Amino acid sequence: MAPTADPSRLEAATRRLSAALSGLETAIARRIENERGQERLQLQAQAAEEDRARLAEELDRSTDRIALLEAANRDVVRRLDQSMDAIRGVLAAYES
Repeated sequence: MAPTADPSRLEAATRRLSAALSGLETAIARRIENERGQERLQLQAQAAEEDRARLAEELDRSTDRIALLEAANRDVVRRLDQSMDAIRGVLAAYES
């Protein structure tokens, strides 16, 4: 004769199984959300790295442009000094 299952024990086991499945579903949902969060962080990090590279390139171009402008400025100052010396020479000759 086969033993019959006690209904209260069967109900308790069913509740435990249901609670375990619920916990598993919650854990899976949390894991999926964490993975999505990590993917978002990776995308943000990639975007930040691309911005950093772009900004570094712009900084290099700006630095080169500054060097060119400083060289042009020095040349203009030199030419102005020469022009002022020439004007002083002309004025000195005229006043003499």
